[in-house]
Amino acid sequence: MEKYYWDTKIEYLKRTRDLYYNDDYIEFLVKYVWKLSKPVHIIDFGCGYGYLGLKLLPLLPAGSKYTGVDKGRQLISEAKELYHNTPYETEFILTDTDTNEIELERKYDIAVSHAFLLHVSDPKRMLQKMVTSVIDGGKIICFEPHWISGMSSYYIDGYDQSQLVQLGSLQKLYEEGAKRTGKDGNIGVKIPQYLSELGVKNIECRGSDKVNFLNPYVNIEDNERLYNSLKEEGVGEEPARKESYIKDLIIRGLTLEEAQKQYESVFLFSQVFNINSSLAWAPSMKITFGDVKK
Repeated sequence: MEKYYWDTKIEYLKRTRDLYYNDDYIEFLVKYVWKLSKPVHIIDFGCGYGYLGLKLLPLLPAGSKYTGVDKGRQLISEAKELYHNTPYETEFILTDTDTNEIELERKYDIAVSHAFLLHVSDPKRMLQKMVTSVIDGGKIICFEPHWISGMSSYYIDGYDQSQLVQLGSLQKLYEEGAKRTGKDGNIGVKIPQYLSELGVKNIECRGSDKVNFLNPYVNIEDNERLYNSLKEEGVGEEPARKESYIKDLIIRGLTLEEAQKQYESVFLFSQVFNINSSLAWAPSMKITFGDVKK
């Protein structure tokens, strides 16, 4: 049996999640935006190793419960291990979340996802499953990316952004990829519309607050930790061999000229980005939420 891809990426997931939010912003959302003042039962679709639960549970009223759902056997095993010595009541369900296999009771107060729906071939159907798992008066909360926003939010001292990031070409690649596979890295900004179509009420959408600043003039250990996380996330990643890289981009929908410019930008980024760079990057995750009314 072929190994599930994300089961092989547990350490990557652990090392990169802190690039997206400051802890005090999550606390602000829980206490002052969602105003969660009573114990709740959360179900986390595509929970991975339980990252979102580990962030939310310490902020929620005592007695709150967490159920994680994922298809990764190793991810679920890791989650159980991480939660074993915590005081929280938890359950983990191993199932293929991207098929019709998953059927859940309508018993949860909140359904959440984190960087999950972009990997789903039919995200609207999955959102419907999330909505139908929630009791009347409950909430749905989606933390999902808008890739093109993130790509527009790089700055490296000494370079114009247009030298390092070809926004037009990337936008075209993302859109063509979504049409071809159904998997949409820009889904974060579309979820408000999707939830509206599903009858969710009081929909709001916010952006993540984190701006990562790699600063060669501060604490060396902190800077090295951030640099390694950024590299792990693919920032400044060196492209494949030029000929094959350009050929792949053309297959995915770019013209030869666009593909050549994209390669040159990615290659330049990989050459100039290092631990001594002064870099700022805002990932721009979108956080969409609303009330489920039956």
